[in-house]
Amino acid sequence: MNVKTLRIVGVLEGISFLLLLGVAMPMKYIWDNPVAVKYVGMGHGVLFLLFLALLLIVCHRMKWSLTIFVMGLVAAILPFAPFLFDSKLKRLEQSTNEPQTVVDDVPLES
Repeated sequence: MNVKTLRIVGVLEGISFLLLLGVAMPMKYIWDNPVAVKYVGMGHGVLFLLFLALLLIVCHRMKWSLTIFVMGLVAAILPFAPFLFDSKLKRLEQSTNEPQTVVDDVPLES
């Protein structure tokens, strides 16, 4: 598992949460049609658990701090927060992918 996979699942989890809150829940409580909550809710639940599992795995492999994990956990619970957390993950991903230039065994800053 890598950061890119985590970011994709995070965005999908965020979209599913917004669909649950913005489409399925109003269908249930305004129009008395609970069918969408059943399916969208199940999809969101699976994506939520997958996101947390991937977050744990990636944090461990990348040796990220507990703070990053907690930020991801909170982001998965709040609407729109997964998209903000994705920008944080993108910055972390870019910082780990920057090539290091070495001259005489001394790393130079890029």
